[in-house]
Amino acid sequence: MKIKYDSEVDAAYISFKEGPAQVSTIRLTEDIAVDIGPGEEVLGIEILDASQHLDLSKKKPTIKLENLSSA
Repeated sequence: MKIKYDSEVDAAYISFKEGPAQVSTIRLTEDIAVDIGPGEEVLGIEILDASQHLDLSKKKPTIKLENLSSA
């Protein structure tokens, strides 16, 4: 899993799988979209206005991992 945050556009993307895949995108709201791959597998989640939705600091966001380790 990889989480990317772009402070210039205030967008976050959580990818659950690496590599190219053909995806269908389902918009849950105007700011949140889910990318679905083959076999209806969730490949990623895009969050616009991420600082608002995820309560992030645009300057230095922090993430707390539970039962996970960072690479």
